[in-house]
Amino acid sequence: MTRKKPVRKTAARSPSLDATPRHLWLASLGLLVAGRREGRHLLQQAQAKAATAADDARKAVRQAEAGLRGSLGTVRQQVEPKVQSLGAEVEARLAPIVAKLGLKPAGKRAARKARKAPAKAVRRVARKPAKRVARKTAR
Repeated sequence: MTRKKPVRKTAARSPSLDATPRHLWLASLGLLVAGRREGRHLLQQAQAKAATAADDARKAVRQAEAGLRGSLGTVRQQVEPKVQSLGAEVEARLAPIVAKLGLKPAGKRAARKARKAPAKAVRRVARKPAKRVARKTAR
């Protein structure tokens, strides 16, 4: 019998793992593209967060304003009757003094009205300046 020779399998030659200038160039281009893509994505996320924060701030301001207006209305409703009763009490106490001094008692005042909204400012047309009259010189 003849002995079989073991057959050596030659490994497929793999490309060189050395970093050639071409490999470095391509890797740097890939890195730049990936960095640019990630940068854009992060910028869009930051813009979205900023817009959301601004909207939340506006909403909070509107809610705070509405709350203040509501509480101001209730305070006004509580204070106005007390002020009117205080005014009536002061007038009642001063009435005898005013009568002794011989002054006329003040007539009844009408109840206070709510403020009117300010009228829109109307732009006025500029007037033409008056014509100058020539001075007469004394002789």
